[in-house]
Amino acid sequence: MRMSAPAERRRPGPRRALAENDILDAALGLLDDGGPDAASVRGIAAKVGVAPNAVYTYFPDKASVVKAVVERLLGGVDHDVFADREQPWRHRVESLALELRAHLSAHPGAVGLMIGGPMDGPNALALNERLLQLLSDAGLDSIEAARASYLLIVYVFGSIALEVADVHQAGPLPPEAERITARRRVYSATPTDSFPRSAAAAATMAGFISTEQYLWGLRRILDGLTPGGAAQVPRVREGAGES
Repeated sequence: MRMSAPAERRRPGPRRALAENDILDAALGLLDDGGPDAASVRGIAAKVGVAPNAVYTYFPDKASVVKAVVERLLGGVDHDVFADREQPWRHRVESLALELRAHLSAHPGAVGLMIGGPMDGPNALALNERLLQLLSDAGLDSIEAARASYLLIVYVFGSIALEVADVHQAGPLPPEAERITARRRVYSATPTDSFPRSAAAAATMAGFISTEQYLWGLRRILDGLTPGGAAQVPRVREGAGES
């Protein structure tokens, strides 16, 4: 009786030297330091000390890294600040808007990525679900709530993106007061003879990136969402949630 040849032993494959979180940490660090263009696959690989192919083991391309970074950031949003259904709905919307502004403006290099593609991951969907529940509590039907949630997301993310774009350098945002002062210097030079209305509004325009303006616009939107909405108080203190 012939004995079968012993099965060939396979060599163990190469051990993975990093984890997905290492890649996302590196990507977010590059975005924070260098802006949206800094987080290339090659740059991420260099930051974690591996070859680019090692990154592709976890993510097939840069777009998938970006999507995972967006999910990571949305996962850090504190739902507790707006999930209490005992609180007035307007208060909860303002709390959410301030939480998003503070959380996302802490990573300005990633803000442009938030609006660069569909936010359809689990954390994005969970945030939208909370917002739809909140708007349902305000008395909106399912269609109105969906439209209102889109309006609010456009306002919040658009405002944050414009605020970040106003700073023409990579890295953390300077304090709000410093940015307003810099804008005031620019707008104070508006020629009064050619642009009298703009010159007269210079101080107000300088504050367009302020928390006060952010809440002013948000409250005007909320005023129009439901009949009598403007009368529902209290409102969140304006200084809360600043980065």
